Amino acid sequence: MRRSTLAILSLLALALVLVAAGCGGKKSSSSSGGAGGSTAGGETANAAACTPAQMETHTAGTLTVATDKPAYPPYFEEDEPANGKGFESAVAYAIGKQLGYPKAKIKWTVEPFDSSYAPGPKNFDFDINEISITPTREKAVDFSVPYYSAQQAVVALEDSKAAKAKSLAELKDVKFGVQIATTSLSAVNEEIEPSSKPEVFNSSGDVITALKNGQVEAVVVDLPTALEVIAIQVENAKVVGQFGKAEGEEWGALLAKDSPLTSCVSGAIEALEESGELEKITQRWMSQAAEAPQLH
Repeated sequence: MRRSTLAILSLLALALVLVAAGCGGKKSSSSSGGAGGSTAGGETANAAACTPAQMETHTAGTLTVATDKPAYPPYFEEDEPANGKGFESAVAYAIGKQLGYPKAKIKWTVEPFDSSYAPGPKNFDFDINEISITPTREKAVDFSVPYYSAQQAVVALEDSKAAKAKSLAELKDVKFGVQIATTSLSAVNEEIEPSSKPEVFNSSGDVITALKNGQVEAVVVDLPTALEVIAIQVENAKVVGQFGKAEGEEWGALLAKDSPLTSCVSGAIEALEESGELEKITQRWMSQAAEAPQLH
C-alpha cells in the first residue's frame, strides 16, 4: 500500500534493519527481454548497452519515469517528484545517473497505482511507486530487481479493541480498511482472514479518513507508511504490529512486459547497492522512529 505525510526522526537500529531488508532482499524472479536481456536468474545487461545512446527509451535521449499523484512523503516530498526529495524520487534520479541521464534529461509523468501493472504499452520507461513484486503482476509487466523491502502493518485508534491485539488471531473480528488492488488487501484476506470483508477504498487518503471517522476499526498499510500515519495524520492512532513474510514485501521498478530496458534498470540498482549509494538513500529517507512488534 502506500503513503501519507512524513515528519519523523529516526532510530539508527531500526533504520539498519530496514536497510538490510531493502538492500539485501532476493532478486526479482521476473524475466525480461531486450538488449542484453535479463533472465529469471536476475542477470543484468552489459553496461555498454545501457547508455543513452543505446537504450530504446520512450522519448529518445530522455528517461521518462512515472509515479502516482498525489505523491506522498517519505517517497516524494511536496507532491513534486522532480525535486529529487524523498526516497523514491532519490532512487529514480540515482538510477538515471547510473545509466548516464543527468537530472535535466529525466522527465516525470503521472501513472495511477492500480493501472501501472495493467497489460499493454506504457508511456514511461519505468514506474517507481511502492509497487510490490508479485507473480500475478509479473504476468503483465516486468520488474527490476528489488530496491526496497517492507512488511505490512496494522494501524488502529489507541482506544479501540484492535489496538490491544497481540496476534493475528486477535484481529479476526476487526473491521479493516484497505486500499483497492494493493498487496495490503491481499495480506488482510490471506494472513488475517477477518470474519467480515474489509472495506476497500480507492485511495490511501480515503483509507486514513475512514480510520479517523470510525468507519473502520483498523487499516493495513506497509510499515514505513504506518509509522508516518501515526506521526502526522492520525494523532490518536498506534501501530498494533507488523506481519508478513520474514523478508518483507519487495518493491521493484515496473516496466512494460519484455521491455528492452529492464535489464539495464536492474543493473543500475545492483550497482547502486554494491556502491553503498542505495543504502545511503534508504537511511536518509526511510529511517523509522519506533519498532513495531511482530504479529503471528
